[in-house]
Amino acid sequence: MKRILIISGIVAFLVAVLAFTLAYNLNYSKGYRSGTIVKLSHKGTIFKTYEGQLLSGGLATGEGGDISSNLWNFSVEKDEKQVLEDIEKAVDGRYPVKLRYNEKYYTFFWRGDTKYFIYEVVKVGQEGK
Repeated sequence: MKRILIISGIVAFLVAVLAFTLAYNLNYSKGYRSGTIVKLSHKGTIFKTYEGQLLSGGLATGEGGDISSNLWNFSVEKDEKQVLEDIEKAVDGRYPVKLRYNEKYYTFFWRGDTKYFIYEVVKVGQEGK
């Protein structure tokens, strides 16, 4: 009986590790959005993450006549140095960009606030150059 409990515990632990690994690394979808980056911040108390916003069009009228902007929130992993530099240039230059992203299944508080992680920034009109 003791042996069965030990083996069951080991199997449960391995299944949990596998599930976490898959949830952390697998992508739900890949895609891109274009617009003008309006914000990138490095925020958090203990776990610092990079969070940004992309304005993907003008202003829209929401329910009740409220005017809201078409802001899309995204995250950037801290090891994506080139992406962070490209975003800073785009914010400074105020030019439109295409953000290529991976959408994750889950968010983890130490990784970012959103499920959308940017892996490439392309200046609109500069693709293939």
